[in-house]
Amino acid sequence: MKRRRTTLLGVTALLAAALALPAGPAGADEVELIQNGTFDTSSDPWWSSAGVTTAVEDGELCAAIPGGTANRWDAIVGHNDLTLQAGQTYRLSFSATGTPADHVVRAVVGLAVEPYDTYFEVSPQLSVSGNDYSYTFTAPADTARGQVAFQAGGSADAWKMCLDDISLVGGVPPEEYEPDTGPRVRVNQVAYLPNGPKNATLVTEATEALPWELRNAAGSAVARGRTVPRGTDASSGQNVHSVDFGSYRGGGKGFVLVADGETSRPFDISAEAYRKLRLDSLKFYYTQRSGQEIREDLRPGYGRPAGHVGVEPNQGDTEVPCLPGVCDYALDVSGGWYDAGDHGKYVVNGGISTWELLRTYERSLYARTGSPGALRDGTLAIPESGNKVPDVLDEARWELEFLLRMQVPAGQPLAGMAHHKIHDAEWTGLPLMPHLDPKKRELHPPTTTATLNLAATAAQAARLYKPYDKAFARKALNAARTAWRAALAHPDILPDPDDGIGGGAYPDTDASDEFYWAAAQLYLTTGDGEYERFVLKSPVHTADIWNPLGFDWQRTAAAGRLDLATVPNRLPGLRSVRASVVQGAEKYLTTLREHPYGMPYAPKDNVYDWGSNAQILNNAHVIATAYDLTGERRYRDGALQSLDYVLGRNALNISYVTGYGDVTSVNQHSRWYARQLDPSLPNPPAGTLSGGPNSSIQDPVAQSLLRGCTGQFCYVDDIQSWSTNELTINWNAALAWMASFAADQG
Repeated sequence: MKRRRTTLLGVTALLAAALALPAGPAGADEVELIQNGTFDTSSDPWWSSAGVTTAVEDGELCAAIPGGTANRWDAIVGHNDLTLQAGQTYRLSFSATGTPADHVVRAVVGLAVEPYDTYFEVSPQLSVSGNDYSYTFTAPADTARGQVAFQAGGSADAWKMCLDDISLVGGVPPEEYEPDTGPRVRVNQVAYLPNGPKNATLVTEATEALPWELRNAAGSAVARGRTVPRGTDASSGQNVHSVDFGSYRGGGKGFVLVADGETSRPFDISAEAYRKLRLDSLKFYYTQRSGQEIREDLRPGYGRPAGHVGVEPNQGDTEVPCLPGVCDYALDVSGGWYDAGDHGKYVVNGGISTWELLRTYERSLYARTGSPGALRDGTLAIPESGNKVPDVLDEARWELEFLLRMQVPAGQPLAGMAHHKIHDAEWTGLPLMPHLDPKKRELHPPTTTATLNLAATAAQAARLYKPYDKAFARKALNAARTAWRAALAHPDILPDPDDGIGGGAYPDTDASDEFYWAAAQLYLTTGDGEYERFVLKSPVHTADIWNPLGFDWQRTAAAGRLDLATVPNRLPGLRSVRASVVQGAEKYLTTLREHPYGMPYAPKDNVYDWGSNAQILNNAHVIATAYDLTGERRYRDGALQSLDYVLGRNALNISYVTGYGDVTSVNQHSRWYARQLDPSLPNPPAGTLSGGPNSSIQDPVAQSLLRGCTGQFCYVDDIQSWSTNELTINWNAALAWMASFAADQG
């Protein structure tokens, strides 16, 4: 996902990507920007929004907050006309109490005028997290129209908020951010397979080999050896050693690895965790569903009303108009999955996500270690469980039905094409439950890339759903053929890279890979000569598509090549197709072996991309497919070793999967898994993957904390760090495929 955005004061807008922040003035004096933050005699120049009454009481500014509001920004107390300087570090401090206690207030520093960009925000729970608060941040832009605002709406009942000692001081020393990386022995915090590879990384100043010891839960040493010095790891700047304890074939829980006086975090040696992760990573999608109530009995702690079904304050997705000037009709585009931590739905991201979930199921049918029963009906605890259809197909169908609804109707201009996306007319703030989103919803223009995503996934669906629902399979195939013809007639309608207000742009300058992917899926389903000829003539068919960043929504050629190599078919030259996948796996396997942290990812200059964790997993997907094709153990072991990185064997010593490991990502960017901002809301469910390190650090939180970061250190587990810590449907699809592969090896 390459999206640039920030949350705003009541409305939201686009923030320029990858701001180059200059250093603040050296040795600058501290300067107070707030006028009358102590309220000794009056409340001037503070203001309040409609419905909020304020009064000075005993030297505090107290505000009567009305009940029955939906959003934080429906009740505001603020101070305008503040001058902020890009690169300057500021300290925001204040005292706040709530009556009754436990209410949450959102304190924000940002623009007082459009586009209302937020530069910093925090949401303490008053009288629970204390009464006195102090934070530092770095301003990302120059402005003379800055604002400090306290947003207190969103409560069913009226309450009282009192503020005092409000201060915004510029010229303070930048706060040094030093992540707690725990013990210097970095392991997969979840599990290694008994008959699989077992590798770890030791961070140490030593240059000579050191002894290591594997201890079981009772503290007894069960294996010993010596580390292998690897020198300085360019992706982290650390001096590291490798540890290989794969010769130990026992099993159990609570193992630790000891080296250089350090003891790792505990881990299991078992396949059980991967069987659970396979299901949890797929269960993630039910709580991402739009247009359906999430049942508390199916997901305890995550129940919520249906979002975007036209029940106020929603405007709903059942009759969504186009952006002005794009079309003169409205479509029912209800259902589908919310793409990420916002309420947008995007065909290109939905397409690659659906493909990888369907491929997870299809692998179970054909791979040498596949196990269809592991994905059978009833495994995911979703509303459709019990209908005699594998649950993973039921879950993917929820998105497929939405993708079909995004197709331009017959008789309209560009009939058969697919609209690129649907989302709010403006960005919304955090937190915001889907059913409380009040913004207008809009369809965005059709694009060739979206149309081919629809053609590819609908064609894939046609063959997989045929045994269970022939009518739906026919409907999907007809839609795929229609989309294919429409794309051929309009081959170069590409998404506008500046169409990013209220939702991600998902830009793409080349649709040749999408054409190849769609033709491959149509051929695999139908065997028709038209699609076979297109595949064979496409330059993509013989190109080296295995680049360091791997495949994703913008690079989809692999989605055609991998299925051509593994789904039974009679394509001429099939041996070469399979050989090309093995060659790609060799490339990634070489990268993995050379990397001190054992991962198949080494981007140029160690510039980590947005969603690097998913790119690592997708490169591992290619290695795993080489194992499915050849049966050679080194590919199996390489794919399994790649999982170690996202589960804890990394420079930050964190598992990027919520609920898996001792120390994990828990504050992924989301409007409804927003416990960091509102303690009444949950963190993301177990099995949710964070995007991970991103060298471009586009969001203000990352820019404030991570400036000058190296590779693996370009990450912070903060809900506002949308460029390093977002959750998305396509990233979890990569996790689900690899978790399923790992479970099958147990």
